[in-house]
This record gives sequence, structure tokens and C-alpha cells, in this order.
Amino acid sequence: MTAAKPAVAFLGIGLMGRHQAANLLKAGYQVTAWNRSRAKAETLEALGARVADSPAEAVADADVVVAMLENGPIVAEVLFASGADAALKSGAVVVDMSSIKPAEAQDHATRLARRGVAHVDAPVSGGTVGAEAGTLAIMAGGEPEAFARVETLLKAMGRPVHVGPSGAGQLAKLANQIIVGVAIGAVGEALMLAAKGGADPAKVREALRGGFAESRVLDLHGQRMVERDFVTKGRSITHLKDIDNALSAAEGLGLDLPFSGLLADLFRGLLANAGDLDHSGLLVELERRNGLDGADNRAA
Repeated sequence: MTAAKPAVAFLGIGLMGRHQAANLLKAGYQVTAWNRSRAKAETLEALGARVADSPAEAVADADVVVAMLENGPIVAEVLFASGADAALKSGAVVVDMSSIKPAEAQDHATRLARRGVAHVDAPVSGGTVGAEAGTLAIMAGGEPEAFARVETLLKAMGRPVHVGPSGAGQLAKLANQIIVGVAIGAVGEALMLAAKGGADPAKVREALRGGFAESRVLDLHGQRMVERDFVTKGRSITHLKDIDNALSAAEGLGLDLPFSGLLADLFRGLLANAGDLDHSGLLVELERRNGLDGADNRAA
């Protein structure tokens, strides 16, 4: 006989969480959804979700609690200050898919363990496109036994890989954000150089495809730069938060991350001068620093 699927509480029905929770429902999981703005959680009712009025109510009968929240302090507020931790049943697993500091994930794991609750930090990469398609890269840290208990559930949302002990998932996500952010900056500089020199940036991007410069960043973010489509799919303010977390973690480990330091500076400039554009909007900040009007920065 096939074992029944665990009951799931999903905390945080935002741009990403809505798609992730929907995929769990489509995979046959019983999901109770909670969001600070109840209306966002209610969008899942048509798929069979139950909506809770508080985090504590949501987690009361859950075998697995999935959190997809904005940052570490909000995760701590929702899990602990709200009383959700007291409502959790012993033996439950909390899977925190938010992007937070490794030290925060380790602290949460320690506090939950005192209540007999396991913890897996499992941040993701892939954006809203990956969340909707169920193809997210999922980087999981925690005890191997806890990961094994939720691996099948995570596979309904993407491709989970256990990368190490508590906090290791968050370190992997920070590594991801460094790679993606620096690559976005490099693509922006390259296309700006090409356009300023008289080349067609769209054709340059096409010419580079298939060579050593090929990447998903050149493909997806490069296309957004060519089309100047900076409608938010990946928030710059969130990417900056992750890079700041990476710099904080590096400082604690005695490391110097010069590329990450420059990337943080560029994102701060973008946010201060253009607002919270999609992170491909780093091109806008690079143009500003060079005195260029992006609308005119095209090949003749």
C-alpha cells in the first residue's frame, strides 16, 4: 500500500510561493496556505488549498511546513514570534525555502530541534519561471535523515540536492547569487561596450551564443537587456540582500570577495537611481555611470 502524502503548511504565498504551493497541490498534497495578505493565499483555494488565518493555525496539523518568506527576520517572526513553533507537532519537518543568512538557518534549526522538530534550509534558484514550471534548483542543508523525509515533496517543486549540514543550503544559494549577479554585470558591460562602439547588441548576443560566453544569463538576461525589458522577474533589492549576506558570511570566514563587493555597490546605485528593477537592470546603472542614455545606446 502506498503511504499517504504528508500534510503540508505553506507559509508565504508571494510571486514564488504561489507557484510552488500550486505544484504541491497538483502533485496531490493536502496544503494549508497562509499569507500575511490573506487574499494571496485565497488564490489557491480553487486548487484545493485550505486557507489559515495565522501561521499557528496553518502548521497545527502539518507534517511538513514550507516557508517561502522575504528574509531572515521575517522567517523568525513567522516561525517563532507568531507562536507557530509552539503549534508544531513533534516530529514535523520545517523546510525553509527563503533566502536567509546561514547563521540564521542554523539558529532556527537549533531552536526547532528543542521542540522535536527537524529543519531543512532549502533556498531555490530559477525565479518565477522555474517556480511555475516546477524546475527550481533546490539547495538543501540539514541532517540527511530530515532531507530524505522531504525529498519527494521537494521534487514536486524542482531538483533538490542535499549539499551539507544546517546552513549549507543557504551558502549554496549565496554562491548561486554571486555567480548570477556577476554574470549579469558582465553581460551588461559587454553589450554596453558593443552598442557604444557601433555594433548591434542584439546581433552581438546572437553571435556569442554557443561559444564560451554562452550561459542562461546571456540567454535570458541578455535578451531582457536587448529589449530593455526590466519588468521585475528577479528583484534587485532581493539580490542585493543576498549579496550582502554573502559578504557577511565571507567576513566571518576571513575571506575577501571583491567581485561581490562591486556587485553590491552596483545594485545600491541601481536601487537609488532607478528603483527596484529586474536584476538585469544592472545595465541601467552601468549606463548611468558612463553618462549614457540607455534609450539612445543602440547601434546606428
